[in-house]
Amino acid sequence: MTAPAAREPADRPGSLVVRGLHYTYPDGQPALSGVDLTVAAGERVALLGPNGAGKTTLALHLNGILAADEGTVTVGGLTVDPADRAGLAEIRRRVGIVFQDPDDQLFLPTVAEDVGFGPANLGLRGEPLRGRVAEALAAVGMSGHRDRAPHHLSFGQKRRVAVAGVLAMHPVLLVLDEPSSNLDPAARRELAEIVAGLPVTVLMVTHDLPYAYQLCPRSVIIDAGRIVADGPTGELLADPALLARHRLELPYGFAVRAV
Repeated sequence: MTAPAAREPADRPGSLVVRGLHYTYPDGQPALSGVDLTVAAGERVALLGPNGAGKTTLALHLNGILAADEGTVTVGGLTVDPADRAGLAEIRRRVGIVFQDPDDQLFLPTVAEDVGFGPANLGLRGEPLRGRVAEALAAVGMSGHRDRAPHHLSFGQKRRVAVAGVLAMHPVLLVLDEPSSNLDPAARRELAEIVAGLPVTVLMVTHDLPYAYQLCPRSVIIDAGRIVADGPTGELLADPALLARHRLELPYGFAVRAV
């Protein structure tokens, strides 16, 4: 399946355009080999693929954590350039990444301090900063936990606080790396409800095919550093031969209705 044409201008806030992206690990192993991807503002797109396919490597290029050997990434028309300090600061405000392990993002004494860390680095103080924190915690249902120590929270609560810390930056593109991993069923459902209601573009990196089906109308499959399929999530997941070729499996008994 070919990539859907962009439905909105590539310079609209929240839009993502990746063109000809190549990246090789320091040991010489190729990780990305000419990735092309367009995500329109407001879309929710799942990035699927087997272990080692390049999913997280691609995600780390979207806000300049990794620098491409070749190719470009633009968010709302602004090019990601790790050598441009001012531009990179704006990209990292626009593109929020929530990592798989929330303990990688939570390190301050209280939930409120953690959520306010990014906006404080932008120079917010006083009531504007308190407002950002309150808004972000409300968005993830964690307002009653603002004064708790993050390490005393459940894993699901930690993940929601990590999402809040990113939302407090007012991003236009939210990248979620394996958001459902290690969550119990209730926490998994609660996070899905939060993600479904967010007014931002979402790129969700996941092995969880039912979660992709639930949350993302469109999915992209990457394998061996290349985009190999791009289309409606239901259609991709209803193709057992496609899934088998790229070491993807639905849970036993899970039924997909292609639309």
